[in-house]
Amino acid sequence: MDAKEFRILAVDDNANTLEVIKRNLNKAGYAVLTCTDVPAAVKILEEHLIDVLITDYKMPKYDGLDLLTHAGENYPHIGMIMVTGYPSINGAIQAVKKGADEYLAKPFTDAELLDAVAKVVLRLSRRQEARTDGAPASSFGMVGSSPSMRAIFRLIEKAASMSANVLISGESGTGKELVARAIHYGSARSAAPFVSVNCTAIPESLLESELFGHVKGAFTGAKEARDGFFQIADRGTIFLDEIGDASLNLQAKLLRVIQSKEFFRVGSSQVSKVDTRVITATHKNLPEMVSRGLFREDLFYRLNIIDISIPPLRERKEEVPTLVRHFTADFCRQMGRAPLTFSDRALEALTEYAWPGNVRELENLTQKLVVMVDGERVDIADLPETMRFSIHSGPGGNRTLAQMEVDHIMAVLESVGGNKSRAAAILGIDRKTLREKLRKIQK
Repeated sequence: MDAKEFRILAVDDNANTLEVIKRNLNKAGYAVLTCTDVPAAVKILEEHLIDVLITDYKMPKYDGLDLLTHAGENYPHIGMIMVTGYPSINGAIQAVKKGADEYLAKPFTDAELLDAVAKVVLRLSRRQEARTDGAPASSFGMVGSSPSMRAIFRLIEKAASMSANVLISGESGTGKELVARAIHYGSARSAAPFVSVNCTAIPESLLESELFGHVKGAFTGAKEARDGFFQIADRGTIFLDEIGDASLNLQAKLLRVIQSKEFFRVGSSQVSKVDTRVITATHKNLPEMVSRGLFREDLFYRLNIIDISIPPLRERKEEVPTLVRHFTADFCRQMGRAPLTFSDRALEALTEYAWPGNVRELENLTQKLVVMVDGERVDIADLPETMRFSIHSGPGGNRTLAQMEVDHIMAVLESVGGNKSRAAAILGIDRKTLREKLRKIQK
């Protein structure tokens, strides 16, 4: 149980009490946000991922019980502590009924505060572990049991319990859209549409119309009015993949709809309103783009309320055998063929391989093997040459992962006669990502 993993919100109309709480919890390693009234707390809960709520009982206008009720109904994953200067049996009972995990009477000692928080954090940790340990291997539609993936599963679960915007980062092929879908279908918005938009697949000239819709006659070819993706996703979720490729002009319009839940259709002066959750994804370094003026800082902070970073497959190689078996079993079932197993040497080679296309490349390979291998077992001879070679170039070899990736990309390109579209498909990446990799190779 690491205190750094837990973010705490403390609410009290007494600034001195808040200072004491924040100072002591910061010393213990917790991240702490504070505010002095319930409306401000409600806003913080909407915009930040909070694990523990500490609230005073008596406050002006709205009291702590109102806040406990709101948090319990909207953020069921949060642990809650009620603090009061007017302790009573009835007050404690009411707090517990509203969902409080602990009840702390003023004046409290530093030790009493830390003890109450530690108890709540321990309960939260046990709940998370029980949910993750008891889940099947394909938790949230994803496969993985490494510490990094278990942490991602916990973030998915937290993000699904709130409506805050999410930014998912990771290389191409790591499963960013799968994470977005898991969040949506685990949330209260699951009955409404999930709309996926690839910002690189739609020409810049059409992207605004696709996102926000247009009225009849808005431009040449607009023969009838049409709803945009934001309107289609109303009360649901819109997933904007490769948001780093959006132009500064489009970024400004996205900022408006995220801030105000309002937008204009192309060609219209009438405001349209939506209640759409925004999840975005990118393989680019957005903070660096912000510093270079290529991405709006205000939009970045609006999108990055919950940050989920997916590690590439080469950084969690221990999961390769599990993923191989999972995808192979799926494709065997789909194709109605007998189960296919892998020799130890084949699994070792696949595990040592660098996987530049990440999980998507692995999935594509297993599908190909299920189709092409006639027997009941995949041996190392059935693997592509670059993967067979990887078994000799693992930890004991002299070639770096980057060198192995370069060799594999060039080998695939050579095998398809330089056809970049076919090479990208085999690698499990898009043409733009392949071009970027080739540009780095040629430098």
